[in-house]
Amino acid sequence: MKQWNPSMVIVLLSALAACSGDESPREDAAGQSGELSSPVAVEAAGGNPAAERASREITDDYMRGIIAEISDDRYEGRGPGTAGDEMARSYLAGRMDELGLEPGAADGSWEQRFDLVGVDTQQPESWTFTGHGESKTLAQWDQFIVGSGVQEERTAIDDAELVFVGYAIQAPEYEWDDFKDADLTGKVLLIMNNDPDWDPALFGGETRLWYGRWDYKYLSAARQGAVGAVIVHTSPSAGYPFQVVQTSWTGPQFELPAGDESRTQVNGWVSEDAARELVAMAGHDLDALREAAYNRDFEPVPLGITTSLRMDVEITRVESANVLGLIPGSDPQLKDEAVVYTAHHDHLGIGTPDEDGDAIYNGAFDNAAGVAQVMAIAKAIKALPEAPRRSVLINLVGAEEQGLLGSKYYAANPTFAPGRIAANINYDGGNIWGHTHDVTFIGLGKSTIDEIVTLIAEEQGRIVKPDQFADKGYFYRSDQFSFAKIGVPAMYLDEGTDFVDRPPGWGREQKNHYTEVNYHQPSDEYDPSWNLDGMIDDALLGYWTGLAIANADEMPTWIPGDEFEAARLEALEALKEQTRSNR
Repeated sequence: MKQWNPSMVIVLLSALAACSGDESPREDAAGQSGELSSPVAVEAAGGNPAAERASREITDDYMRGIIAEISDDRYEGRGPGTAGDEMARSYLAGRMDELGLEPGAADGSWEQRFDLVGVDTQQPESWTFTGHGESKTLAQWDQFIVGSGVQEERTAIDDAELVFVGYAIQAPEYEWDDFKDADLTGKVLLIMNNDPDWDPALFGGETRLWYGRWDYKYLSAARQGAVGAVIVHTSPSAGYPFQVVQTSWTGPQFELPAGDESRTQVNGWVSEDAARELVAMAGHDLDALREAAYNRDFEPVPLGITTSLRMDVEITRVESANVLGLIPGSDPQLKDEAVVYTAHHDHLGIGTPDEDGDAIYNGAFDNAAGVAQVMAIAKAIKALPEAPRRSVLINLVGAEEQGLLGSKYYAANPTFAPGRIAANINYDGGNIWGHTHDVTFIGLGKSTIDEIVTLIAEEQGRIVKPDQFADKGYFYRSDQFSFAKIGVPAMYLDEGTDFVDRPPGWGREQKNHYTEVNYHQPSDEYDPSWNLDGMIDDALLGYWTGLAIANADEMPTWIPGDEFEAARLEALEALKEQTRSNR
């Protein structure tokens, strides 16, 4: 497979048909003419005015209709395996059928079904820790949230010692090991959230990597033979307030069926104040422990505190599905490769009522908005007189809110070999506040998709910025991560923050308000007053980017040295081996 040549980016935009040769120039987000300014780009785009006409299928009304529909109370929050989940999947498959997409699952249907195990832990009202002649009892909800780490009807830990293990990170590439060969079998590990960020060359500096995510930490604890893992929550380190922990980690927690992997018995969160009180029992200061954990020479700190916990667990088995629609490619050689668009169709279902008694977690922004953008892109691509050279797969994945489970399942059971997936373009949320001068590209700097997105955004009159909330680790907490792990160059387009005709800082205020008030809450509901102009801009950017990749001679690559480059090379080598074996 040839390497992507960045110098050919503009030529590859022959897939684009902005206004050259069309009826009239469009207006970009800033109100300026959208005519292509580069002579090379004008020449490349001039032969395909049909793509510009097709792009006009991305409309406010179309996206608004999808958002309002699947976030309606009738869908009961689209919890995995529920009637609302099935209802949403059926609706979306019907819309794909209306557009003329082909069923994209391997069995010829619209749905790639997968089993889920629901783990509903009956949380205790309190949790007691004993040591050094005293005991401390924490209150459920306000001070801790805990759940079973195993798919069994009862889970327990008995007189397990609490050990502070810093960030629970083992990263050979950074010469970092928080465990230092300590025997942690049978222990409960107290873990700091996020990752050390004092050095830009270490763990990406302020940019959170997977090492800083809760799922990595639970897996890391299990690999050490621990029976429990408890993460210390702070809003800055988590990227969201404790109320998100309360609503997201109570009720049924869904997982793919367990294999033979190591597991902890108990996984939980404690508030920062509760953690501070626990370590004080052992004569330690939490801030001092956290400071020590910032260094490579940190070693686990046994706290001399023990705890026991027994919980009944209700195990249910349900089924959800990824909804797959295919637009077959037009090139006989390249149609076996694909550009995959993703957005998750699920949300949290029915959960803890808010102060108004509303218990339906509608998920309008998260992620009916993302689904609407991907469906609008599909509508535009289908409006082309000829399909792109590569195939386009519309993959509306399920159970994302439970840990990217639908995309994880697809990555393990892909309908296109990983080495034949040219790129993944993901949408999670949407711009509901209007036009922006910028756009956020989560994953910028990781692959050669950068050049395409940057050029197209320039033609929109916008600039591309990397993750503007890098400390929240968005690249590792949405579905593009599942594709990146199997080597697929992946991107996540998110709204900008520099809004047209708004004062500086206004956009960040809107995002922060959503996170603090609406994220994973019943209040994430559709509002007819939403301004979808910026969502249209972002969907258009994804449309043109996908076309450029689908029509290019070569596929994008990861930047040399990127953390996912090795997986890509392995996927491409697997294709070569398959070709050799078929000769």
